[in-house]
Amino acid sequence: MSAPTGTRVLPEGPQRGGPPVPPSVQNAAAWSWRLLLIGAGLAVLLWLLSQLKVVVVPIAVALLLTVLLTPFVRWLQRVPRLPRGAAVLVAVFGLLALVGGLLTLAGRSIVKGFGELWDQAAQGIDRLTTWLAEGPLQLSSADIAEWTDRIQGSLSGGSSELVTGALHATTTVGHVAAGSLIALFCTFFFLLDGRTIWAWVVGLLPRGSREHVHQAGRRGLVTLGAYTRTQILVAGVDAVGIGLGALILQVPLALPLAVLVFLGSFIPIVGAVVTGSVAILVALVSNGPASAIWMLVVVIAVQQIEGHVLQPFLMGHAVSLHPVAVLLSVAAGSFVAGIVGALFAVPIAATLNTVLLYLHGHDKFPQLGISDHVPVRGRGHPVLDRSIAQVAEATSERVATQAELSERAEQEPPVPTAGTEAKDAGEPGGPTPDPR
Repeated sequence: MSAPTGTRVLPEGPQRGGPPVPPSVQNAAAWSWRLLLIGAGLAVLLWLLSQLKVVVVPIAVALLLTVLLTPFVRWLQRVPRLPRGAAVLVAVFGLLALVGGLLTLAGRSIVKGFGELWDQAAQGIDRLTTWLAEGPLQLSSADIAEWTDRIQGSLSGGSSELVTGALHATTTVGHVAAGSLIALFCTFFFLLDGRTIWAWVVGLLPRGSREHVHQAGRRGLVTLGAYTRTQILVAGVDAVGIGLGALILQVPLALPLAVLVFLGSFIPIVGAVVTGSVAILVALVSNGPASAIWMLVVVIAVQQIEGHVLQPFLMGHAVSLHPVAVLLSVAAGSFVAGIVGALFAVPIAATLNTVLLYLHGHDKFPQLGISDHVPVRGRGHPVLDRSIAQVAEATSERVATQAELSERAEQEPPVPTAGTEAKDAGEPGGPTPDPR
């Protein structure tokens, strides 16, 4: 029975105590509780990482060193033909020798120039005191002495804070020493048995996802290696540029400043700015305002080269991250975990970008293929296992057939074909297939 003309037909369905919830609100609620669960999981993960940072940070450093030293280890295995264990030892001890040499060279320069720099700083303080007394402020000697006494009193009153800070620094030094040993230990075994360790990790996953995770991990490792090599190149350019500028301007401690800039440049965009400001301050204290202004020009020029040439072309090609994403990653990492977070924010973001894109069907490195399969104990992927078994069976059958044909060919004499007989009789004709 149809409704009368002009009558509004209401949708059928049960009405339970009020109007139904709109679909948009239902979808928003569904997304909200899922996002809340994801946020809670990330918060718990970050809390666990903060509690275990003494172990997590050295492992992350060891992973970066592993992807950096792996090509050198392969070269040692291929060219000098060293065993893998010996190649790993040479690579690790070579890295230790390089880092120790740089630190020793920089330390000698610091010790050699620190006395002169301290004298210049004292002269600068005397000039500042004279300017306060004779400059626009016209402070008397009694006022300057009063402010000096206040500063000394605050320092003596805060002796407990200084002691606490010293104890905290001692604890930090102990953590750094322990972390360095863990990083070296993990680097050695990552280089030696990295594939076995990765196979064990993948073996903990469900069988249906092991192969996908393995292929995604391979691509993430390529991205991590590209980031590490590119960042070393960028840091080297920053260090050479600022170090040469300091050397030309005759700023003391040019070599230690270059080493400091090199280490600080591993924090993209921000690190070189902070370490470059240290070079400007040293130039101001040692050579005066004119030298500091020229040092500022050098730092700005190096930053422009990094920001407009190196970061967009080299780093953008290596990790496929927009400079805005790089800056936001550094800001978020520094907010969550300080300097350590700023250091590892970009490689983590780049690796996650590659892995997640592959898991969602976008392969950034199709040239890697999927022929490399991780050896998992007890077999891993059911489709992969079946295909491997089929290929092995077909290969064994083909080898057996070829061996049988070769044996029959050796036992039976060759039979001349009809084309060969016609050619021998002087008649035209070519070889024809064996009638058998």
